[in-house]
Amino acid sequence: MIALLLTLALGQAACADSAALLAAATERAAVLDLQGATARLASVRQCADTAVPYWYLQGLIAAREAYRAGGSPESLAPVKAAIEQLAMRAAEMPSAEIARVVLLAASSAAQSERDEMGLLLVHALDLEQKQRSAGLPGAPMVTAHEVAGDLWLQVHRFDDARQAYMTALEHVGPTKRVMLGLARTALRQKDVAGSCVQYRKLVGAWPPRAGGDPPELAEAAAFLRRPECRMESTPRLAN
Repeated sequence: MIALLLTLALGQAACADSAALLAAATERAAVLDLQGATARLASVRQCADTAVPYWYLQGLIAAREAYRAGGSPESLAPVKAAIEQLAMRAAEMPSAEIARVVLLAASSAAQSERDEMGLLLVHALDLEQKQRSAGLPGAPMVTAHEVAGDLWLQVHRFDDARQAYMTALEHVGPTKRVMLGLARTALRQKDVAGSCVQYRKLVGAWPPRAGGDPPELAEAAAFLRRPECRMESTPRLAN
């Protein structure tokens, strides 16, 4: 009994810091650092306000790694675990249900199951749009609209990826994930000028003290050195 009370007390003490850690994680996710975001949430992943973001981001990271591993059952096990965690919270938290469906789509993408992925994304986007129309949050930190573009790009459906990012631009605004996705998609579609425009926007929107030189920012700066971009000087990386 004493051990149980001590565990509960420690849990409550940890959750007292959850709001600050959630804010810090949100900042990292905004600059595309999902690993950094999950690291900030790891110690408070059992708390009411952080459990869904933690498992959702963990699932997104794991699904991407599973894609690189060919979508094997072993590689998808962490994604399945995250989906199960979200399912336990979905009845009471609509954001958890949106996140769960997005991870199901990401799991399908990892196996290159494009048709199934597309159907799941339609469902996730519909859920998220209904939430946002009611003034409520959608999927935490990385919206379903943004992930839709990422997944179509991942499975090499570039027209669909561009449309998804444009829809995300309309509904969630010019986030760094949307700008990066549009830049990469334009390049895949051999629209170098369009890629230059989006990479330039990404560099211009990057916070001056976002921490280190993230690979996405280095990618943008390197691309903007190309003669086609007609840049007078190399964009300065974050300090």
